Amino acid sequence: MKPIFLIVCILAARLTCPAQSFPQADISNGIVHARFYLPDTAKGYYRSTRFDWSGVMPSLEYKGHSYFGQWFPRYDPTLNDAIMGPVESFSPLGYDQAIAGGTFVQIGVGVLRKPDTAAYRPFRYYPIQNAGSWQVNPSRSGVEFRHTLEDKDYGYVYTKTVSLTKGEPELVIAHSLRNTGHTAIESDVFDHNFFLTDSQSLAPGILLKFRFTLVPEQARGLDDLAAIRGDSIILLRPFGQRESVYAILHGYGNTEKDYDIRLENHITGAAVRIRADKPLSELIFWGSVKTLCPEPYIHVSVSPGQTFTWTIRYEFYTIK
Repeated sequence: MKPIFLIVCILAARLTCPAQSFPQADISNGIVHARFYLPDTAKGYYRSTRFDWSGVMPSLEYKGHSYFGQWFPRYDPTLNDAIMGPVESFSPLGYDQAIAGGTFVQIGVGVLRKPDTAAYRPFRYYPIQNAGSWQVNPSRSGVEFRHTLEDKDYGYVYTKTVSLTKGEPELVIAHSLRNTGHTAIESDVFDHNFFLTDSQSLAPGILLKFRFTLVPEQARGLDDLAAIRGDSIILLRPFGQRESVYAILHGYGNTEKDYDIRLENHITGAAVRIRADKPLSELIFWGSVKTLCPEPYIHVSVSPGQTFTWTIRYEFYTIK
């Protein structure tokens, strides 16, 4: 092998395999295997301000199928969507009340600076003034993340424990949010669910299925890229590089029973069912080239001194 070709190969490997330089943890129950990138203000894979830094999952494997991976074309640690896995994002606390140059809080990120009077935009990076402190406790089959933020208004202790159920093809994400500040916390948290099944681009045969008849609002790309068929969303054709589909979905009730979503890839056989112990407060779906994302929201309400908990379960299965 020529030296210059060897150098090119080494550089390409480093660009396409960045995992070696990021703090990480692997977990397994012998059935499901998953990897996490751990929060770190200096070396963490994700250091942006939209998503909670805990639970970034670049890979999960079950029965020879993969469920997550890099779906976006360009990586930078401060890009708001350069993230993978069943990652979560909270609506900001105190943004509308803050003056230009003042601060607000993003749970799972810290205290951020509001640079001007523009409305909050989730795709904008906001300078981090106080990243709080992280404690990470990995075990063989799970990882506990604890984020503590000291703030007189919106202080909190946020704990997320991601674990694999013994003897079952199940991933459990258990959350606890304790309000240590002086102001009530009112927020909505959603899981973006950046599914990338078997590293495959979106195509007919991949679908989302819900418990209720879907009623779309503010739809984009329906009847071209995707279509609603009763309680399901099906794909009509492969996506182009810059094409995406989006809709706000209605039809669910006010109990946790409707937080029950299935993603099935009938091309490869990979499938997953998602359930939670809290009702939906909003429901969105989005897809783009490689990733199809059901985005279920839960409303979070925590008075000072109180604790709010919620749990999401992922049951992996195959359909071939």
